[in-house]
Formats: sequence, C-alpha cells, structure tokens
Amino acid sequence: MSVLTRAERGARTKLPPEQPSIPQRKGGTAGYWLYLLPGFVLLLVIVIIPLIFNVYLTFTKWRGVRTPEFIGLENWVKIFTDEDFWTSFTNSVWMVLAMVVIPTTVGLIVAALLFDVVGRKFGGKVGSFLRATYYLPQILPIAVAGIVIGWMFRPGATGSVNQILAVFGIPAYDWLGQMPSALLVLMGVLVWVQLGYPIVVFMAALQRVDPELYEAAELDGANWFQRFSAITMSIIRPEIFVVTLTCTIAALKVFGPVYIITQGGPAGATLVPAYYAYTEFFTKRNIGYGATIATVLTILVVVVSIIFIRVQNSMERKERAGL
Repeated sequence: MSVLTRAERGARTKLPPEQPSIPQRKGGTAGYWLYLLPGFVLLLVIVIIPLIFNVYLTFTKWRGVRTPEFIGLENWVKIFTDEDFWTSFTNSVWMVLAMVVIPTTVGLIVAALLFDVVGRKFGGKVGSFLRATYYLPQILPIAVAGIVIGWMFRPGATGSVNQILAVFGIPAYDWLGQMPSALLVLMGVLVWVQLGYPIVVFMAALQRVDPELYEAAELDGANWFQRFSAITMSIIRPEIFVVTLTCTIAALKVFGPVYIITQGGPAGATLVPAYYAYTEFFTKRNIGYGATIATVLTILVVVVSIIFIRVQNSMERKERAGL
C-alpha cells in the first residue's frame, strides 16, 4: 500500500479550471452583436424615429397633408391654458386610483389569503383555480368588455341594470350620460379588469416564501395580519414596486376603456390624456397639438418611472445596510 505525498494529494484534489458558461470565440464578442442588430433596427424604426418626429410636430401646425408649418412654441403655450388638457390630467388621478391603488391593495390581500389561508387549508390546486378566475378579465378583449358593459348600463328600459332596478320599483337611470355615475362605472370596469394582474404577480412571488415561516409565526401567536405585515410585505416588496410602476404607467396611458365605454363624456368628465390626444389627431386633425399632448404624457411617464426606480433603489440600499 503506497503512501501519497502531500504534493500528490494536492494534485488529485485540485479542481479543474473554471470554464466560461458561454463558449468564447477567437474573434471576441463582436459576432454576438449581429444577433442584437435586428432588435436595434426595430427599436430605431418603431420607437426612436417616431418619437423624434412626434417632438418635431409639437412645433408645427399640420393637418396630415402637405408640409407641416413651423409655428415655434405656440402649441406649448396653448397647452398651459387649455382647460380640457388639465381636466384630462385631473381625471388621470381617478384612473390611478382605479388601476393602481385599489387593484394593488386588494390584489396583495387576496394573494396573501390565497397563499397563506386557502392554499394551506384546501391545497394549492384550489388557490391556482381561484387565481386563474381572477385573471380571466385580463385576457378578455377590452372591446368585448366595453360592449358588454355598455349594454348593461344602457339608458332607459333596455339596459340590464335598469331592468333589474325596475323590479324593485327604481326608475331607469342614464348611467353613462351623467356624473358621477359615468366615472364610477368606468372606474369599476378598470378595477375589474386590472385586479387579476397583481394577484398573479404576487402569488408567483409568494412561491419563494418558506411556508414554515408562516407556521412558526402562527405558533408564536401571530395572527394573519401580523404574518401579512411582517413576512409577506417584506419578502415581496420588489414585486410590489414592479406592479405599482407598471400599473401607474398603464393608468396614465389608459385609452381603450374610455374609447369604448364613455368616449370622454359626459362633457369631458371621463376625458384622459391619451383619448384627448387621439381626438386632436384623428377627429379634429390638429396633429401638431395632439403631438404636444402625447409628448407631455411621455415626459410624465418617464418622470414617474425615474421616481419609482430611485425610491426602490434607495429602499434596497437601506435594507442591505440594515437601516
């Protein structure tokens, strides 16, 4: 029986040199840029060039034919005194409430209940089924949803809601033709459509939470709300930021439900920036002013995104520092 020397033992236990996960070409990484070229071309053609042209149109007066007439800052001066413009952005606050605040809050609570209560008592299949049920409105085409909602809240005796109210002796009501019912109906539709998105994201995030954390907290006497605030909220905080940011951008850009259900009425009570820009572009054919509204909306979305990202990074740095 031979005895290995220290050098021989070291040679046998020495690990092989670490190999790169991606094979390296002799010519470097220049060849990989060819695969990114189609994406860059699409980004240039679909996003960057139209954005530059849209900004250029904000300094012109153009009806879609002939050559745009350069008018300087006239559109930008007009926008600060346009009551419809400020009304549309004021209405965006209600859209943020309907598409961000309510769905994110309710979705967080529902996802925690499905994971911590329903999933533990009835199994994961029941929780998955309920999650899919909540998500169904997200895959429903907004045109179909708008037509159905419009039929339900049709004025007079032909609307299904008014027919139900007539059974109880309540007279018919013009839901989409008066305020505040038109805004409330629109907000209700937005909450219904948007609710499934945060539930799916939060339940996916909760999959990385160890169920033993909930069990240990329950054994220590923590109720559901204490488990929710101490465990759920702290672990899925990144997903909360993502959902809040994406929903806020969607709320600022909302167009489809307004176009299908209310078309900005009654009397501009549900007018939003995207629909206002659409009417200036295609109804009034005031393309220069419509481009100005769209540019302001783009700037607002960029500013909101930067604020969200900075706040998230600041909170992550404080968390890593133990503050």
